[in-house]
Amino acid sequence: MLEQGQFWRNRELREHVAVVENKIAPSIVFTNGTYLNVFTKTWKQENVWAYKERIVYVGNRMPQQTEGTEIIDCTGQYLVPGYIEPHAHPFQLYNPEMLAFHAAKFGTTTLINDNIRLLSLFDKKKAFSIIENFHKLPVSMFWWGRYDSQSMLRDSEEKFNTNDILSWVSNPSVIQGGELTSWPQLLAGDDRLLYWIQETKRLGKRVEGHFPGASQETLTKLKLLGASADHEAMTGEEVVRRLELGYHVALRYSSIRPDLPIILKQLLHDKIDAYDQMMYTTDGSTPSYNKRGLINVCIDIAIKKGVPLIDAYRMATYNVAKYYHLDELLGSIAPGRLAHINILYEKDDPHPLSVLAKGKWIIRDGVTSPQKPLIDWKKHEVTKAEFNWEINKDDLQFSIPIGLKMENDVIMKPYAVDIDITADNLPSGNEDAFLLLIDRFGKWRVNSVINGFTNQLGGLCSTYSTTDDIIVIGKRKSDMSLACNRMKEIGGGIVLAHEGKILFELSLPLAGAMYDGKMSSLIDKERECVKILKEAGYKFTDPIYTLLFLSSTHLPYIRVTQQGIVDVMKHEVIVPANMR
Repeated sequence: MLEQGQFWRNRELREHVAVVENKIAPSIVFTNGTYLNVFTKTWKQENVWAYKERIVYVGNRMPQQTEGTEIIDCTGQYLVPGYIEPHAHPFQLYNPEMLAFHAAKFGTTTLINDNIRLLSLFDKKKAFSIIENFHKLPVSMFWWGRYDSQSMLRDSEEKFNTNDILSWVSNPSVIQGGELTSWPQLLAGDDRLLYWIQETKRLGKRVEGHFPGASQETLTKLKLLGASADHEAMTGEEVVRRLELGYHVALRYSSIRPDLPIILKQLLHDKIDAYDQMMYTTDGSTPSYNKRGLINVCIDIAIKKGVPLIDAYRMATYNVAKYYHLDELLGSIAPGRLAHINILYEKDDPHPLSVLAKGKWIIRDGVTSPQKPLIDWKKHEVTKAEFNWEINKDDLQFSIPIGLKMENDVIMKPYAVDIDITADNLPSGNEDAFLLLIDRFGKWRVNSVINGFTNQLGGLCSTYSTTDDIIVIGKRKSDMSLACNRMKEIGGGIVLAHEGKILFELSLPLAGAMYDGKMSSLIDKERECVKILKEAGYKFTDPIYTLLFLSSTHLPYIRVTQQGIVDVMKHEVIVPANMR
């Protein structure tokens, strides 16, 4: 089955019917179990047959042909559809294949993925080749088509032009446009962006919003211009506001916005039961936050808060599939759907003991099936990052008295720097640190100061960023140089240095943006990095997200970008980048 086109060939369809007619043996039969029928909202005891990657029969019969059939006795167990993550950012240190297999172990067998890293690292032809390769996975992988970079690039017109945008949203693997972080430009009259949105809608695809704190009037205008859904509601009241205007709403439980429990508490208190219009998302949480899984954790929270049991599961399955027009392929245990099936100990325990994805075992009775990597990154020329430039003294000259003051992990405000930043070292204990953003290819740099990231760390260097450029932060220029040089030696990643020694390094050998290894190892490395940074004065929750969003202009109020230091609200460059 070619998932990209979402169809089977005629010969395959005839085979599927032949299984029901007892002419061909099914691959797997689940018997004596109770399954969730998401259509009638009931639990039913039936037999479920799968042939290869597709469910072909649900009913009370057993097959007459069983040669080679795996028959699973599910007495006392419960079958529910594989869970769907509708808003994945699959490049948060991990790579998409790592995330897919990790998520599937906990029952999330479909991911709908941000394409922003593909846009920054690859041309269109290569990116399309990569996403086609992801259909080899047992996990279903679909994608968004971004309209903007979330930053101010030097080559924005080259990356985001009408021809490429329409090619992306026309791709069968791309099932939505967005997320729409550039909505202020849309409201300000950007008709090219409006054209892209309308072409997406003409293709029958959704447009995902990004509207934190939006008023009813703003949400109304954006609905008129084509927005379909939004995942930025932070309270029950904001959820209701969106629902009343016809939005579908993803309730978020992420590493920097764990809002789901309080949202559900408020919705239940107000007796809001419009669950058919809701789904869940973990919104690209960093690795350690996903240690116990993705959507299974959200369902567990919902059940424990008092959401009706079947609604709690439908929000993770059928609701998502129906919203994306994938309900004849995903989101239910019914004939014709992909064999994404989770087997549970109890109805109210969404953490599966066994997971089947496209008819293949991901985990069986608590034992994970070995999964051979299927994505050949080297074939796509995704290797260690190389840098043919050296950091020099001029790069580490700081004089601009405008800095970025951290309000939380991701919100920055401008502030007047009132200490001497021309020295080689900044005072320990003070929350000011040097901040350098340097071009991946060594052509330009932006020098500033950041307040609140560290009060003592000598140097940090990271290739992990929104734009894949190099972030250097620290109190001592010598340690900043040391961290940068070590980063180059390992081919990209995050390096911490202090008093002439390397404290920590996390290699990101896939283009300096992604880890290549086991999720458990990455989680350990991430936790070690966060521990060191917090000991060095980082006072918020998630420094990995801080690094990612330093250049992200979809967040207020000031950012450091490829074009320079930017006032986000005015969309103006305050201090331009310097050519090297």
